[in-house]
Amino acid sequence: MIKYSFTTSTTQLARTPAPAPVPAPHLQGELIDYQACPLCDSKAMAPLCSADCSHHPRYSPELSRTMHWSRCAACGHVFRSGYYTDAALKVVFRGTNESQVVGHDLERQRYVSAQMIEKVLPYQSHGTWLDVGFGNASLLFTAQEYGFEPLGLDLRQQTVDELRKWGVSAHCQDVAQLELPRPASVVSMADVLEHMPFPKIGLGAAHRLLQPGGVLLISMPNRGSPVWKALDAAGANPYWGEIEHYHNFDRERLYALLAECGFEPVRYGISQRYRVCMEVVALKVPR
Repeated sequence: MIKYSFTTSTTQLARTPAPAPVPAPHLQGELIDYQACPLCDSKAMAPLCSADCSHHPRYSPELSRTMHWSRCAACGHVFRSGYYTDAALKVVFRGTNESQVVGHDLERQRYVSAQMIEKVLPYQSHGTWLDVGFGNASLLFTAQEYGFEPLGLDLRQQTVDELRKWGVSAHCQDVAQLELPRPASVVSMADVLEHMPFPKIGLGAAHRLLQPGGVLLISMPNRGSPVWKALDAAGANPYWGEIEHYHNFDRERLYALLAECGFEPVRYGISQRYRVCMEVVALKVPR
């Protein structure tokens, strides 16, 4: 089993060491363990690797500092040993990464978002653009420039409140519970699906919310990329310690899942949002 560890050394400058901080009590019932593969339900799964996640900005001493990953022998999917309880999610959601604050780096991110939208335009050019987990909201702001009606969805109430201040409609709820007055033309899940304990539920909701021929725009890290393998070889792959991720997909497993959930991938690309990420445009097809 591969062991990834990410540590940082510091230089002690004080002559008299400060008293050691009192550690926060460890959260009981932090994870709900997967009893089977979250994609194919096979129980043929085996440990793959572990990683130290204490370097992550959303880490708290109340959480375990070690993340354990498994691989499904039946479908090849790679996933964390379990997903957070509601109590643990409250700890993780106490703050927001700077890059996910609404309006962050707005001008530069506009160019990144424009390239994503250009990939959608051959298939849909107007209507509601629903962005699930909208983060800094650059994709929605830019989609609005292109003539789409923006609609945001996020699980952080503070983020939703902030987007509303910018005049964009937003909801704080799970996509599986969302209802729309009319189907969306586009649903984007930009670096979101890997955060969902059961991705098939999220993709099922996207299929339900889209109009016939609607577009699903999805991005996430690509475990099959040569860059990913190089980072593994160097023991420097940050995604094994990404505290909010439950899944690591490669292109083949993602495409198979999309087909199972009623989507036809029509374009593959390299995402510029984050390191080692892929970007896929898929169309809703009848199920």
